[in-house]
Amino acid sequence: MDAVSGEERGTTERVLTLLGLLQQRRVWTGPELAGRLGVTPRTVRRDVERLRTLGYQVLASQGVGGGYQLAPGQDLPPLLLDDEEAIATSVSLLAGAGGAVAGAGDAALRALAKLDRVLPTRLRHEVRTLSGSVEFFGGGRTPVDPEVLMTLARACRDEVEAGFGYPSGSEVRRRRVEPYRLVASDRRWYLFAYDLDRDDWRSFRVDRMTDVSARTWRFRPRPAPDAAAYVQESVASRVYPHQARFLVHAPAGTVRAQIPASAAVVHRRGEEFCEVLSGGGNLDFVLMHVLLLGHDFEVLDPPELRRRCRVLAERLSSAGGA
Repeated sequence: MDAVSGEERGTTERVLTLLGLLQQRRVWTGPELAGRLGVTPRTVRRDVERLRTLGYQVLASQGVGGGYQLAPGQDLPPLLLDDEEAIATSVSLLAGAGGAVAGAGDAALRALAKLDRVLPTRLRHEVRTLSGSVEFFGGGRTPVDPEVLMTLARACRDEVEAGFGYPSGSEVRRRRVEPYRLVASDRRWYLFAYDLDRDDWRSFRVDRMTDVSARTWRFRPRPAPDAAAYVQESVASRVYPHQARFLVHAPAGTVRAQIPASAAVVHRRGEEFCEVLSGGGNLDFVLMHVLLLGHDFEVLDPPELRRRCRVLAERLSSAGGA
């Protein structure tokens, strides 16, 4: 067998890169793909034809909003997966996305979103049916509908608006958002999105959403804060009526191992110190949890908590006797 030339190897790598781009977003224009691949639009057209000969259905449309997109096919591309393998892989990924496998949720959801782009319709229906047989137990995440996760993941990928019902006080209100990222904590799934009605960034618990749908309106991505950091700070402090900051005399890695990520945000402050941000319905409980970490610490905010420390210190000293 002849050795594969460098030119052929480069073409193969470029075509695989093109396939990955088509799986990341719903529609790409020819110039966009050419820019990402570092080639001419004519080369992009040739590479699209190469994908088609491999069995991938790549659609092309003209005009405003047109471009190339990867469509579900009647058959899976050759040399990849047969029907049974595709179903088994999808259900395994659904289990991972639901939290059955520790640490696998984010990667499983990304892989499932890519696989969804090339699953034939008949297999999509079967995967949806089988997903109803997948359950989870133990201390994993709050269960969510895999179809809701998929809808939101596709909306993030395709940069289209999403809508859903969400509790607000004693009623459920319709929310319109630009979805950016799905974020998994140790307990729940969250959507990080720009709330169009409130004109600000928000995080939403996926298990509280109802009637989730992706709209046809596309949006231009805004400069966004770090999704994981924003959601973690929201969950650990902003949702509570009281917030507190502490300077803890211990390395950040040590303290992170002691506190669940959903309970506090830990920032490194040099080699031997860290800053802990947390919230609660009662500041005494927040103070108690930091005290039980077993490290020296200082209260940075709020000022009333420093005064509360002195009152509690006198009470504890009195309780301990002379």
